[in-house]
Amino acid sequence: MPSPSRSRDHLGDTQRDPDPNYYYYYSPSIYQGETEANNSDDDDDDDDDEHHAHPRPYDYEPHDQHDVHEYDNDFEEPWVPLRAQVEGDAWREGFEMAVPTEEDVTQAREYQHDYQYRMSGGLGDDAPLRGAEGTGGRKPKERPDRETRRQRRKERLAAFFRHKGGGEASGLVSGDALAKLLGSQDGDEDCLSHLGVDAASPGEGTRQRKVPVLREEPLMLRPFPAVAPRGQMQGRVVSGAQLEEGGPDVEMRHRGGGGGGGGGEGSAMEAMIPKEGSVGSGKRSAAARPSFWKRWEKTFIFFGVLLLLAAIAIPVGIIEARRLRDKGNGGGSSDLGISRDSIPAYARGTYLDPFTWYDTSGFNLTFTNATVGGLYIMGLNSTWNDSAQANENVPPLNEKFPYGSQPIRGVNLGGWLSIEPWIAPSLFNSYTSDEGIIDEWTLSEKLGDQAASVIEKHYATFITEQDFADIRDAGLDHVRMQFSYWALGTYDGDPYVPKIAWRYLLRAIEYCRKYGLRVNLDPHGIPGSQNGWNHSGRQGLIRWLNGTEGELNRKRSLEMHDQLSQFFAQDRYKNVVTIYGLVNEPLMLSLPVEAVLNWTVQATELVQKNGIKAWVTVHDGFLNLSKWDKMLKTRPDNMMLDTHQYTVFNTGEIVLNHTRKVELICESWYSMIQAINVTSTGWGPTICGEWSQADTDCAQYLNDVGRGTRWEGTFSLTDSTEYCPTASAGTCSCTQANAVPGVYSEGYKTFLQTYAEAQMSAFESAMGWFYWTWATESAAQWSYRTAWKNGYMPKKAYSPAFKCGDAIPSFGNLPEYY
Repeated sequence: MPSPSRSRDHLGDTQRDPDPNYYYYYSPSIYQGETEANNSDDDDDDDDDEHHAHPRPYDYEPHDQHDVHEYDNDFEEPWVPLRAQVEGDAWREGFEMAVPTEEDVTQAREYQHDYQYRMSGGLGDDAPLRGAEGTGGRKPKERPDRETRRQRRKERLAAFFRHKGGGEASGLVSGDALAKLLGSQDGDEDCLSHLGVDAASPGEGTRQRKVPVLREEPLMLRPFPAVAPRGQMQGRVVSGAQLEEGGPDVEMRHRGGGGGGGGGEGSAMEAMIPKEGSVGSGKRSAAARPSFWKRWEKTFIFFGVLLLLAAIAIPVGIIEARRLRDKGNGGGSSDLGISRDSIPAYARGTYLDPFTWYDTSGFNLTFTNATVGGLYIMGLNSTWNDSAQANENVPPLNEKFPYGSQPIRGVNLGGWLSIEPWIAPSLFNSYTSDEGIIDEWTLSEKLGDQAASVIEKHYATFITEQDFADIRDAGLDHVRMQFSYWALGTYDGDPYVPKIAWRYLLRAIEYCRKYGLRVNLDPHGIPGSQNGWNHSGRQGLIRWLNGTEGELNRKRSLEMHDQLSQFFAQDRYKNVVTIYGLVNEPLMLSLPVEAVLNWTVQATELVQKNGIKAWVTVHDGFLNLSKWDKMLKTRPDNMMLDTHQYTVFNTGEIVLNHTRKVELICESWYSMIQAINVTSTGWGPTICGEWSQADTDCAQYLNDVGRGTRWEGTFSLTDSTEYCPTASAGTCSCTQANAVPGVYSEGYKTFLQTYAEAQMSAFESAMGWFYWTWATESAAQWSYRTAWKNGYMPKKAYSPAFKCGDAIPSFGNLPEYY
């Protein structure tokens, strides 16, 4: 079907008549034509000329250039039948074009030449044809008279309706209508006069019509579309009833004119549209204009869609509002399996109301406001079972773990209940540097009323029960759980989300119980911040044991441990919480060392007085381990030193190549850890609470939000020195280190696993280790889970492929900048 720009039904200035010298000849293909050399008129719009040049004689013209809305039934076109109005696909069965005979073809050609000559010479119908006389001229066959031609047209048209046995199309038009189509009974008028079109005489200057012809194989015409293309007048389709009755409004529209007159644009318009005041002219004018529905169709659809959305959204909003109201007001039952009426009015909408919880799986939803040490036990089951065993190398929970003779093999849950930007960057990526969202304090401030829902969603989804099953399956047996003081409650001015993390901490301990894993409690952020780093909750000043708020926050931190120790001294935790941390990474390089040690002793005595039987850990404060040989030599029993070892934060170690990094662990760290673990000559029982197989500091936000890396020389604000092994060659790049594990080379995977297993070997010479960390959103080098699932951690932590003392394997062609 032609596009609107090619249609001859345009009713504007762009409407053009076909050129009078544009003739069509028969070909085995479809319509063909030529344009005489003196043609000066355009067939279509000017802007289409270069794309639709007139075809040469006997060349092909695409069929889709012809408007299927138009009737090709001029009295000089005997081989084109009228289109009938047919419902459905019935037109496909009967409406096929008849094939002309060879005699018809010859006659058509001669007649066209004759007519062309008469048009140019002004001769009458009976004048001899041009070329009949003269040397070498062949006298054409004598042209049949008018009656003979009319009779042939009748036969051709009748044959069409009898095509394929005559039974398929004969029922479409009645006999009377067929008679009217075939011509007047008087035999004097043109066959189309009964349809309301005057037969024009060639002598009146009528433009020569295109003579449509047919290819050898039958050709079917598609039916008229119900809606004309935009910008094109819909074809006038005559109904069967009007054809049979011969109504006065029935008119046949001709392609490019066909009436008398001068043959200009006015003729074409008169052929398509009745003159003003004629019968049916009002109907015809209305048909030329778009209907009201067509003009406003898109507007109606648009507003209809809006109404539909409103009809859906309003009831949903009402239902949701009622649901939220019911959470606070109670009433009725719910899919939680408890009645809202079971929640007392004073507790509805509070921390104790399960209908406000983002996730309720794994919790006991029976309401209770009971507390231990001032901390709620809501969500806990009243019974427990400590018979689970992580693996065959460690005892079940209800048997004592042989600390000292059996190394700890554990993992941290960093970035979960104490949020760190580099572990969960998705919580920070949407903010610009100007907004200053750099830690959990500023994040909570920014989120405002939305903080509770956003952060609880993180709690509920970042770590799930499946993670604890995977930790067990990876051959690990301990979990170090980070949490901060706001899990217990907040103080005036704090923006943190209070208490919600406490519920998830308790559930996580129950998951550990289920899978035979023992727990190391790790207060990662205490009142005032113990180091001023973002993982303490608030980046900036140290307000614990330091500054004007130092003493206040000292008191608050002891009160925190008073509550915690009372709670975890319960009998239900004696087998599962086996290590109790006091504070994570107090920055003793900036804090008064004596104040930190005094607080450590006081806190340890407090928690042990409250019934804690677990090992109590104290962090080395980033002091050289050799200094601890003489520190706290007189201390409470059952204490353990916690050291954190990384190469990537030390510019003297990060620059080492792959092999030298492994050698550093086995030659230096191994003996250092072994020595500090001896009570007589060192400090005593020592664990490595954090370490990693990461060999670069390339992870996003690892060195604080907006801070660069040592590896690429962008960490320091005053020094651009690069600290990668190939810095002298200028090839330091974080691209490979930050790539997804799927593109890690086999050599790099071999190095990462060997590097990890060397550290396991060194730390197992003392009390054992906790890897940092189990899960990250994108930092693949730091995630034990990612490494384990992608083949660069041992399948079982207790069965490594490499130990210090073994030959270091080859890493292939691994580049040193990788």
